[in-house]
Amino acid sequence: MDLKQILRQVQSGEMSVDQAESKLSMVPYEDMGFAKLDTNRELRQGFPEVVFCKGKADEYLVEIYKKLYEKNGRVLGTRADAHQAELIRKMFPEAEYDPVSKVLTLQKEKQELKGLVAVCCAGTADLYVAEECSKTAEFFGAKAERIYDVGVSGIHRLFARLDVIRAANCVVAIAGMEGALASVIGGLVTNPVIAVPTSVGYGASFGGLSALLTMINSCANGVATVNIDNGYGAGYLATQINRLAIKND
Repeated sequence: MDLKQILRQVQSGEMSVDQAESKLSMVPYEDMGFAKLDTNRELRQGFPEVVFCKGKADEYLVEIYKKLYEKNGRVLGTRADAHQAELIRKMFPEAEYDPVSKVLTLQKEKQELKGLVAVCCAGTADLYVAEECSKTAEFFGAKAERIYDVGVSGIHRLFARLDVIRAANCVVAIAGMEGALASVIGGLVTNPVIAVPTSVGYGASFGGLSALLTMINSCANGVATVNIDNGYGAGYLATQINRLAIKND
């Protein structure tokens, strides 16, 4: 069934608006040969397709950004390097690049930030993951409160911000080393906690595996864990939780 047929059936009353929305959400992807862009993902899931920039050929990356911007009016790219950022900026001077998080965004207008997500990280070395998380949440419309360098080796720093953490709709706990921050926060709040292990640490941290095992074995209730260094995944999930909290207010 093509678009015109769907619209005619809505106009005639043969199909409801909800039925039409369901059918339109399954419209075929945009086949570019080297990529198949899911241009209707936002209609289906509430979030547009995101670009993982690392490893993509220059010409492919540029064409993907052009098409997604044309279709969605905004593009979020993760793990972009300075060279890739420069390529996109040459075509779209309004594009924004953060060298810490390696997030590369392009949008016609920024969303109003709503609700509250508390993004906590243990140390300054974890900031690249924390900023990927915070910028992802903000790109999708959630207000992100940054609570950085509050690891368990100086736990009083965390307690000083506990009022803000408890007020959030969702908390993200980011830590390397032994990854204990998630369990500590999980035992102090009523809201969901997303744990993010980072690859920060000495040899026996095994590139984040130590923190990952600590987090998935947490004795604190309400703690769920994403993959090592996956700030984007945590920011996305935190935004989903935040949207539900706003909806139910």
